[in-house]
Amino acid sequence: MIQLRFRSIPIITILFFVMLAVNLNAQGLKVVSPESVGLSSERLSRIDKVMQEAIDQKKNAGIVVLVARHGSIAYHKAFGFADIESGTKMETDKIFRLASMTKPVTSVALLTLYEEGKFQLSDPLEKYIPAFKDVKVLAGFDNNGAMILEAPKRKITIHDVFRHTAGFGNAGGDSPVGKLYREAGVEMNKVNSLKEFVEKLATVPLFYHPGERWLYSASHEVQAYLVEYFSGMPFDKYLQTRITRPLGMKDTVFGVPKELFSRFTTSYRLGKEGLQVVDKPGNSSSNVFDRIPSGGGGLSSTSTDYFLFDQMLLNGGKLGNVRILGKKTVELMRSNNLPPAVKRIASIYGDTAYGLGVYVLIDPAQDENLGSSGNFGWGGASGVYSIIDPKEDLVALFFTQLMGDFTMPPRFQTLVYQSLID
Repeated sequence: MIQLRFRSIPIITILFFVMLAVNLNAQGLKVVSPESVGLSSERLSRIDKVMQEAIDQKKNAGIVVLVARHGSIAYHKAFGFADIESGTKMETDKIFRLASMTKPVTSVALLTLYEEGKFQLSDPLEKYIPAFKDVKVLAGFDNNGAMILEAPKRKITIHDVFRHTAGFGNAGGDSPVGKLYREAGVEMNKVNSLKEFVEKLATVPLFYHPGERWLYSASHEVQAYLVEYFSGMPFDKYLQTRITRPLGMKDTVFGVPKELFSRFTTSYRLGKEGLQVVDKPGNSSSNVFDRIPSGGGGLSSTSTDYFLFDQMLLNGGKLGNVRILGKKTVELMRSNNLPPAVKRIASIYGDTAYGLGVYVLIDPAQDENLGSSGNFGWGGASGVYSIIDPKEDLVALFFTQLMGDFTMPPRFQTLVYQSLID
């Protein structure tokens, strides 16, 4: 039986796994054949076709895909270019800007301090950041365009800050919300510290009463500051000490450090004239994060590094001999934490609920895609996406450098799940 199965696998596939194992074993990562973990090589090859078509049709510059099951990597490939203009090929160890996929890492950091008894989720935010004591809620505008403010029905809690139900917004877009944030200077490139960011945030009224809505927001910058408050350490140093270094995430950094320029991808946007450069390593908007470690979007990383983080969560907070979180904490993190007034979230991740820094899939049928109830993860506007599936014991990562395009992740999810055969 073993001989027949071996002979049925094309020689090019065998060579691929040999080369992959050589590259990843140096990092202590186990590489296996897909069939040994219940995946189909033939079905996984459908990912190759779809990804290569996106490159050939110039709808994407470069892509890295990783699929792991039962703790072992079964598929890890690169497609296209890290930089089209120079002809630099994409490789599996290239570094990508994570953007909002930084957020789960930030939440895990704050949860490590929760486990130390530093705070309770039900604690009022003002207990630790007094600037929020007198915050008001924006109830509308009068005939002269002046803001109508009212007192919040209840205090903002740390739980609200974890789950985007605090009433915060962000500085993006053309909405009145974004305008008020920009006028108040609530932007990472206009502050010198997380503390300054949070204090400016407290000067802007809330856009709804705490707990009554879910709105993607600046909450993770507040989380990052709370990490500094409770730990007494700079946020970036805390992440390095408690998460990235213990997990062996050697290529996970804030911003775009000069010494790593050669390994960074160039970011693109798909416009009417095709792929257009929007961010290069030497002239990057992410350089601000070299100076201020953003909890909402400041990290850069590789697919293998982020796999280590995801696998730790899939394992209930542990990777090898390293434990980052307790089992029950991870269970709470990946549970539906939305308050009763909020049924689902409006996001690119389909019909989902929200945990503590991650989406949570409730019903694959309502999501209109393959998956499992209880999937969790997150992504980023830079073109990265993460799936963690406890039921199937699976991690899947989609890394690209196409800004603002969210059409590929759902297709990637379908392709990953159709490859499961056992």
